[in-house]
Amino acid sequence: MRALAPSGDIEKAAGVLRAGGLVGLPTETVYGLGANAEDPAAVARVFQVKGRPPSHPLIVHIGGADQLGDWAADVPETARLLAERFWPGPLTLVLRRGDRVPLAATGGLDTVALRVPAHPVALDLLAEFGGGVAAPSANRFGSVSPTTADDVRTELGDAVDFVLDGGPCQVGVESTIVDATGENPTVLRPGGVTREDLEEALGRPLDVPTTSKVRVPGQHPSHYAPNARVVLVEPEKVVAEAERAQELGHRVGVFLPPALAGTPVQAHAVVPVPESTADYARVLFGYLRELDRQGCDLIVASLPAEAELGLAIANRLQRAAGPR
Repeated sequence: MRALAPSGDIEKAAGVLRAGGLVGLPTETVYGLGANAEDPAAVARVFQVKGRPPSHPLIVHIGGADQLGDWAADVPETARLLAERFWPGPLTLVLRRGDRVPLAATGGLDTVALRVPAHPVALDLLAEFGGGVAAPSANRFGSVSPTTADDVRTELGDAVDFVLDGGPCQVGVESTIVDATGENPTVLRPGGVTREDLEEALGRPLDVPTTSKVRVPGQHPSHYAPNARVVLVEPEKVVAEAERAQELGHRVGVFLPPALAGTPVQAHAVVPVPESTADYARVLFGYLRELDRQGCDLIVASLPAEAELGLAIANRLQRAAGPR
């Protein structure tokens, strides 16, 4: 697939990475804040710019499944199967760290999170750069993930040396993270590859624990959070809760569920939730950012059914509503 960005931009971004700089790069999930994964000083700058605790590991993006052995010390057959089935794509595999990966990129852990992004610009950059790119989402720690290049520029400004524009992200929520260190993988973070797809590929059910001893991105109780406080209620209570809060003086933003489409709501701003969970995932973070831009101080929403991409959406909303 032809890249969406000019080749000169790809070359410039690769040069920034080689020089120890930071690049805002598109993926199919969200925009990442990328650094040379083998440069501890550059990786440290990622943590500094984000305000991210250094114990929180980063995802290392690589150019293809054939590079797994370069970055992981041990790759079980189950991990190879998942890589062949879902890479490039929104799946991150946690494996034993290879010698090539500095501890700075893994939060001091002996495991490394690896994925191959399914975005032509990201893949062109990885090919041009020739190494791995450690890249969490390109936003301040705990805030809403960026899904456009403008989101990155608005939030991080001059702290990023170069932003590579690949257009809006097509998945819209982060990758699914799977602990693949053994033959019985576990979903540590739901995301762009659904549990159902993973179970079909493996031919067996997978656990999705609410907590995990394995540290991975996105586990903080408050995460993906807008400036506005997020309140979650049952779908049929969204309108009543929004109007009650508006009467109390809040500037309320409402995520209006599909079953209530067209229902009039006395609120500051209303956004319609798409019926398709794929469409909802694509616009979720953009909706949260838009309600912030409109000056809302409270957002009322409900959780979708936790099936397919609804599981990932529910996870993001629950953490957005978490204690600050």
